[in-house]
Amino acid sequence: MSDAFWWRGAVIYQIYPRSFLDTNGDGVGDLPGIIQRLDYVASLGVDAIWVAPFFRSPMADFGYDIADYRDVDPLFGTLDDFDRLLAKAHSLGLKVMIDQVLSHTSDQHAWFKESRESRDNPKADWYVWADAKPDGSAPNNWLSLFGGSAWQWDPRRGQYYLHNFLASQPDLNFHHPDVRAAVLDNVRFWLEKGVDGLRLDAINFCFHDRQLRDNPPKPKEKRVGRGFSPDNPYAFQYHWYNNTQPENLDFLGELRNLLDRYPTAVTLGEISSEDSLATMAEYTTGHRLHMGYSFELLSSDFSAAYIRNTVMQLEAQMHDGWPCWAISNHDVERVLTRWGNGNASPRLANLLTAMVCSLRGSVCVYQGEELGLTEANVPFESLRDPYGIAFWPNFKGRDGCRTPMPWDDSAFAGFSQNTPWLPIDEAHKTRAVSRQETDPDSVLHGFRRFMQWRARQPALRWGDIRFLDTPEPVLAFVRTHGNEQVLAVFNLGKHATEIELALPGLDAARLLESHGLLQGSLTGHRLQLPGHSVLFAQLSS
Repeated sequence: MSDAFWWRGAVIYQIYPRSFLDTNGDGVGDLPGIIQRLDYVASLGVDAIWVAPFFRSPMADFGYDIADYRDVDPLFGTLDDFDRLLAKAHSLGLKVMIDQVLSHTSDQHAWFKESRESRDNPKADWYVWADAKPDGSAPNNWLSLFGGSAWQWDPRRGQYYLHNFLASQPDLNFHHPDVRAAVLDNVRFWLEKGVDGLRLDAINFCFHDRQLRDNPPKPKEKRVGRGFSPDNPYAFQYHWYNNTQPENLDFLGELRNLLDRYPTAVTLGEISSEDSLATMAEYTTGHRLHMGYSFELLSSDFSAAYIRNTVMQLEAQMHDGWPCWAISNHDVERVLTRWGNGNASPRLANLLTAMVCSLRGSVCVYQGEELGLTEANVPFESLRDPYGIAFWPNFKGRDGCRTPMPWDDSAFAGFSQNTPWLPIDEAHKTRAVSRQETDPDSVLHGFRRFMQWRARQPALRWGDIRFLDTPEPVLAFVRTHGNEQVLAVFNLGKHATEIELALPGLDAARLLESHGLLQGSLTGHRLQLPGHSVLFAQLSS
């Protein structure tokens, strides 16, 4: 692949700065901490890092509420620190992607401070303002993902403003051309610095319905939410009007025109809509986003049928776009807990990594997956996430997946010299980097071996995908690149199983080994698969 297409098939390692490494003893991770551990990241065999927000912010939503898009928050360091991070990563062959939160700002941003002062100032229409109904209630029934109305009354203007997330995260009015121009200028700032990519937070939330029409109710049986509390009223509506508006497509074209001036830079959009797979396909078709990812594989359903059907649905709709998959990130319960059903074995951890890294597309891997970390148990009194605090105890929020990286098994896990911002889970210390480095059978070494092996498999990085009909709990597909065909089979269950595949060329297939995972065996068309095992085979043409 040419450097302009480095992102196709890439493995992108997500770093949550607050929880990676603290170098100044304040209990919060920082940019110098990332720099200090970049050699470790490079040793994993990944292609890029995605650094979650480090911009100036009051931290109501831990950086996703930005007060200044062009500065580093002192909590994390300085712009010079970021420049050093960029240079060090590039020297190690790592690309650098950063978060861009375009749809909303912090209420402490200078734009909002000016906008809220009056109805006739230069930025009066830069945010979504609306009058109250005659009875004083909100303009419509839109809800915030974090619970309650998506409208907040502001006495200075005598109007409501829209916030799809926290009340301290007002939504920008993307219908205003000056807003779009200013947003793109902020993006340009980081592209000029030399970043290799942008992960675009909630990118389908940029535009709202101009008419402010009510969202229709959703039947109870269809209130299936990914990443939010089951009793969150947000699930009670079809979100047809507060996000994913048709005008967003033209803006994505404007954004892509900017990116085209930086030929090796790439966009990765986070998409959560009523039909996220269809939106992913639409947003990556033509001259729009380079890649998109959604919450479909961040769900609680761990069945071969669900994974197969999800990917097949996207493949049927995504003709010239490129997908990106993730099974863990900073917003959902860690995958080994979510899909492990009490089984957090090293074998399952490596199987999950191999499975997602064998699908067609690029992959986002969340820090700690290479260690097989489970969801941390964070008591209520230690919660920091406003989402979890609001919906406790039915939903504990996102703190359990955001606890600090365990670098060693000392009191603060080698993360900080002082009490961390979130408590260290004692179980994580048993999976610390220092312990796993000395164990050749650890999840960490298994992760490295698989990534090194995958890098030599063009079919797994760039090939087409065709799923095979297999019984639970077996997932199987063929990746094809040029004249090369690779069969990939995964036993997602903990018990051994046998299956027979009526696949041409299978009787003459050659097993592909040395990937560091428990391998199944092949006799003719019959596959023997131990629990949580894989089988990769080169098919005869």
